[in-house]
Amino acid sequence: MNLFKQLVKSIYSPKDIASFRSQGIGRTIAFVFLLTLISVLPSIIYLSSAFSSGIGKTETLLQKEAPDFLIEDGQLTAETDVPVIMNKNNITFIIDPTGAVSEEDVSEEEDAFALLKDRFVIVTGGQTETSSYSMMPGLVISKDDVSGFIEYISGLKGVIITILIAIVYLFSSVMSFIEVSIAAFIGLLLKNLAGRELKYGQLWRMAAYCETLPTLFFTIMAALKTNVPNSFGLNWLVVLFVLFLAINEIPRAEKNS
Repeated sequence: MNLFKQLVKSIYSPKDIASFRSQGIGRTIAFVFLLTLISVLPSIIYLSSAFSSGIGKTETLLQKEAPDFLIEDGQLTAETDVPVIMNKNNITFIIDPTGAVSEEDVSEEEDAFALLKDRFVIVTGGQTETSSYSMMPGLVISKDDVSGFIEYISGLKGVIITILIAIVYLFSSVMSFIEVSIAAFIGLLLKNLAGRELKYGQLWRMAAYCETLPTLFFTIMAALKTNVPNSFGLNWLVVLFVLFLAINEIPRAEKNS
């Protein structure tokens, strides 16, 4: 049975999951990597799209809407007498050489990037980071410098997106293996409750396939951009319930090989 057939079987058949306990560990590891790849597909798609779109729109915004500016000697100067506030894709961009906009004003935004009179402020997810220009001696940045940097990043976006995808996938894979290992450890308690004789390695193989149903469910919800309340607890509840059902499919009198 190939991995994709095992994927389908593990959605609905605890009996088949139980039968996978004796297969080679390499095959189970490959299945965990496959399941992880499926789970991160929505994140990868959204990340790639958001990065490409963000770079393009930032480049357009700087060229067409932002005034010329210069950061030198710890101060921002710009060809405007009033703060310039722009909003693209729910991200607020502010250029203010007048001092009218404060750090507190910027921090009220959910996501923002601001060049203020004497500092820059970045707000992501409501968390604010700020730094004074004077903390970077000799700093000289103009609009053309920033535009050139954005253009340079745009030329490398294929490489950057590939690196980001690799980081997301590797991190998610590590978390998947940790989750399977914890589920298998809890399985030691479940197999005692069920009165079955199983080794940790067999439970680990079974636990990997018990991840299929919740993983596919949450992947679909992520693709639909639908928030699932108590997703952490729900995930573990389903994994352990399916594992318990799979354990019960093993005959009591069966001997470990």
